[in-house]
Amino acid sequence: MSTLSVELNGDAVHSIGAPARFETTGPFAVALENEGRSTHVHLHFDDDLDRVVSVDETNHFVDDEATRHVHVSVGDVTEPVRGKLKIVTGYGSETRYVDVRIEPPEDAVSEEVAVDEAFAKPPERPPEVPPSQRAANAVERLIERGGVPGAIAAFLALAAGVALALALDSAVVTAAVVVVLTVSLGAAILAAW
Repeated sequence: MSTLSVELNGDAVHSIGAPARFETTGPFAVALENEGRSTHVHLHFDDDLDRVVSVDETNHFVDDEATRHVHVSVGDVTEPVRGKLKIVTGYGSETRYVDVRIEPPEDAVSEEVAVDEAFAKPPERPPEVPPSQRAANAVERLIERGGVPGAIAAFLALAAGVALALALDSAVVTAAVVVVLTVSLGAAILAAW
């Protein structure tokens, strides 16, 4: 946090020593450094600054040879804001103005977005894979995943179910074998994709 240092009672009673200009990119502190007897200080921001800055109190009491820090909050700024800070001591007997400039923070996001020309066109899609290649890929994935023993067991279970359905000549057993085969085939197809 940057600090604007203001010397009070340095050269004479109620004198104010402050820089002519102060620049910041965010909240800052006004350090009221009293070199003499206790004094009252009034801080006032002109209309341009008052729109973006705020202080809890505008009147401050500073003890003998003490320093008081006044926190100044700064709202979001997207472009530089300039104005004057008026510093008054001795109930108006001395006044000093500081030109204050508040810049947007360096990490503030610009509203302008650069778009690469490559994003202006829709992406090219790869060609559709033919069904025969998809089946070959599914068999290859089955082998890579170590699913050969499971596939052999499924084939044997399928053969046993068909043999049982033919041997018993039962509609209920045949229907059960067809349901099991359909579900198993669907699961195998989903697992392969």
